[in-house]
Amino acid sequence: MEFFCYHRDRPGSLQLRNELLEEHWSYMDRYAAEMIARGPTLTDDGDAPTGSVHIVDLPGPATARSFAFGEPGYQAGVYRDVMLRRWRNLLGRTMWEFTGGPTGGNRYLVLGLGTGQPADLEVPFGQDELIAYGPLLSDDGATWLGTAALVRAPDPDTARTVLTPDRYADIEVHGWQFGGRS
Repeated sequence: MEFFCYHRDRPGSLQLRNELLEEHWSYMDRYAAEMIARGPTLTDDGDAPTGSVHIVDLPGPATARSFAFGEPGYQAGVYRDVMLRRWRNLLGRTMWEFTGGPTGGNRYLVLGLGTGQPADLEVPFGQDELIAYGPLLSDDGATWLGTAALVRAPDPDTARTVLTPDRYADIEVHGWQFGGRS
């Protein structure tokens, strides 16, 4: 089962986050084989992290909760909240298989928070700039809750167009970059 996990930083926690970086990476190293995508979201100027995205393939919801809430930054109070949802990998690959590679161009997390009827359940046609893409689902996988995409785009407004605008309660766009050890 695939899961989307987004830890959002608590204001003023950057120093603590930096102090725990090696612990965070060591923790994530334990999940390297299960990792589909990972990386920090960033401030508008790209200078500082604002959160941490991990898309992982784990045995079930209990394991996913253990993964999300056992993370050292979460345990130490770096994050203000955690979004944890079942997810379906519609691209069928990891971010490391993205033909655009880990650098070059702007990267974004596009997060559509669902309302009403499911939307964007198919990979958008002609979207070669998608790094990861799939629906956000309830723990049992039966209820659509939104869509999450990692995309390379020239700017946030272009990134936002990967989702159908009038089908979501809200669409968030966050600067994002490939994560992990350099």
